[in-house]
Amino acid sequence: MLGIVSGRRRMGKTYLLRAVAEQYGGFYFGATAGTTAESLRQFSAALAEYQGSPVPFSFATWDDAISYLFTVAARRREDVGAEAGDAPFLVVIDEFPYLVKAAPELPSLLQRAIDRFQVEESRMRLLLCGSAMSVMGGLLASTAPLRGRAQLELVVRPFGYRAAAEFWGAGDDPALAARLHAVVGGTPAYRRQFLADDIPVSLGDFDDWVCRTVLSPFSPLFREARYLLAEEADIRDTALYHSVLAAVAQGNTTRGGIAGYIGRKSVDISHPLNVLEDSHLLMREPDVFRAGKSQYRITEPLINFYEAVMRPAWTRLEGGQASEVWAQSAERFAAQVAGPHFEAVCRDYLIGPGNSLLGSALGQVGCGVVSDPQERRQIEVDVAVVEPGSGGSSPAVTVLGEAKWGTVMGLKHLARLARARDLLAARGMDTSRCGLACFSAAGFSDALRAEAERGDVLLIGLDELYGRVTPTTLLS
Repeated sequence: MLGIVSGRRRMGKTYLLRAVAEQYGGFYFGATAGTTAESLRQFSAALAEYQGSPVPFSFATWDDAISYLFTVAARRREDVGAEAGDAPFLVVIDEFPYLVKAAPELPSLLQRAIDRFQVEESRMRLLLCGSAMSVMGGLLASTAPLRGRAQLELVVRPFGYRAAAEFWGAGDDPALAARLHAVVGGTPAYRRQFLADDIPVSLGDFDDWVCRTVLSPFSPLFREARYLLAEEADIRDTALYHSVLAAVAQGNTTRGGIAGYIGRKSVDISHPLNVLEDSHLLMREPDVFRAGKSQYRITEPLINFYEAVMRPAWTRLEGGQASEVWAQSAERFAAQVAGPHFEAVCRDYLIGPGNSLLGSALGQVGCGVVSDPQERRQIEVDVAVVEPGSGGSSPAVTVLGEAKWGTVMGLKHLARLARARDLLAARGMDTSRCGLACFSAAGFSDALRAEAERGDVLLIGLDELYGRVTPTTLLS
């Protein structure tokens, strides 16, 4: 009877919901920000139009409106006949958080109606949709009125990196596709609604495209990262949240590092971190080798690009100096945007299209740090697959990988991974089936390629990541 549909803005939720409402002859209502009285009046007018009433309905309260809505569903069998009445009555309420903000009692009213009409076998099929992720996630929280009432919880997510490449017309150019995804991610609306199909025609056009779109003050994408943050209902002090995101974009990915960057104590940033996680703008990635340790990563590429490249030069960009700023941002883009993004794509590859390369069952895919006390250093492992131990057996490491965006990988990178494998074995982890993987967007040395042909080493470049070439090595 009830479904919850959520997802950040620009994902196409409204497009999908309007289409399904039209397909099934359902009632669609898109809420707007307003007072309780105005929102109720808009809902009443839309419902009256759907019902074919010559005059708008006049509900005194939301309680009356919800009761009438569910009564319509219950009467359908009587009104249109048994055969037609068996069809569900689809109701879509889009941007539901706007209504909840004006009328906080709405979830409780819906709960009461659902509990009542469920007994009467109502044909109601209600979809509540919203872009405020924290609000939509809270609808089904432990003490929320609607908990246990929903049979569907759908999060509309961005396109994956391969689908995004096809959507942007860069499927045949992995180098261009990787750069595009590092900037705009997989958000569908950015290509057509925001840029009117202005896409880079080739890798050589990418720099000009960035300057005339994302970095141009006349482009809708220019301020989009700011709007994405401001639209979240639980975010009040946007300056604090931008500082947290900037800290992560600058490479301060631990809780302590973020706190130190913005000049706060670690306990003082718990709430901003939780809100950004609930909003799907920040992700906490556990260290697969060290229990209790984790790193944070910005999940929306455009926000990461804004914090790393645009925000430090905002005044110059507003003054129309996009070309100059971009020319001076090459190193920052590679280190703070493309590099971390490439590492995340490599992990996504092993979770998705590359999981067939693993000869054993897929475990937890993540990243981690291996301490080397003898060399007094820490080895960062960008891609790792760890299978949890069971029945008294030790956890097994099946893949250790390193990812480099702008570096041609060689034997020294392989040696570092082999050293990490030895250290993990000394700690009691099972590395007997551990394969080594090198991911590079810049290529591999001849010596590394020769070593890969002799041993259990996997080499993955952009062509393999984007499915243009199928890797031949299988990690056992």
